[in-house]
Amino acid sequence: MIKKISKYLTMIIDKLYAYKRTEKPNKKVLHTILKNDLTAKLKDNEEEILFGCGCFWGAEKGFWRLPGVISTAVGYAGGEKENPTYREVCSGLTGHTEVVRVVWNNNEIDLSDLLKLFWECHDPTQGNRQGNDSGSQYRSAIYTTSKDQLSKATASKESFQKELQNNGFGVITTEIKNDIKFYFAEDYHQQYLAKPGSRPYCSAMPTKVIFKDFSGANFKLKEKIWSNYNWDISHCILRGENTPIESNL
Repeated sequence: MIKKISKYLTMIIDKLYAYKRTEKPNKKVLHTILKNDLTAKLKDNEEEILFGCGCFWGAEKGFWRLPGVISTAVGYAGGEKENPTYREVCSGLTGHTEVVRVVWNNNEIDLSDLLKLFWECHDPTQGNRQGNDSGSQYRSAIYTTSKDQLSKATASKESFQKELQNNGFGVITTEIKNDIKFYFAEDYHQQYLAKPGSRPYCSAMPTKVIFKDFSGANFKLKEKIWSNYNWDISHCILRGENTPIESNL
């Protein structure tokens, strides 16, 4: 009973401080596809996390398509400068990396599912690079918003490292930290690939190694969902539809 109460109080504290971790835009911004407010407060059944997987344009599309994802937004995290601009982050001097903020419904999708997409959609062994994009702003990263998320992210890394090594890949360089401040990127970057006139682009270089399992995993998505991501196809994310994947597949 005491353990359950402690876990509940921790969850409440995490939610109370969540909004101090996010530097919000001065105006309401709706998600181009999901139509939800990017700055809306989290509900009791919702959580948020930040993923860095190279250029955030393609990475964001990969996540907004998953069933159970409430909202996604691109931005900057992990650096020193407050309220950085895209140009400043691209200089590599602010210390930030391009990230996707993912908000999800715990009743429909688990962190385990999000981690599966994260590990599979890019090459986490490339250091300050992803594909043709070089610089610290393209480094692989997971910035968690609770100790439970941090524990699961770390466990998933250890599990995937074994799979990568079995397939000839090197050491994972993914930066995993908790309670890192997020700054929203400029409006024109949000859901960029879904906007008319956008330049189809994705720097991610998937390893084609399947993420299987880890201690504490609780996958909720059906296996057929993952057939919408085929890493054998070059720039798979760009070739997929913008609309969310139906959960009843």
